[in-house]
Amino acid sequence: MSLGMQIRRLREERGYTLEELAERSGLSFRGLIYIEHGRRNPGVLTILGIASGLNVAPARLFEDVSPVTDEQEPRR
Repeated sequence: MSLGMQIRRLREERGYTLEELAERSGLSFRGLIYIEHGRRNPGVLTILGIASGLNVAPARLFEDVSPVTDEQEPRR
């Protein structure tokens, strides 16, 4: 599972919309969409904001997240 998919799963478990999580975490709606869809990699402060918005420890965002190998990394 990717980090974005894990964030989405936790958000949906809590019944939050993208708008609600964006507001709770201090992020933009569009930025959160990009993260959930794997189009943007969040920095440390963004991860902390998302974790706070979801009311979970930051490490929880990485549970069940598969490491990305060179073969899986998207081409730029």
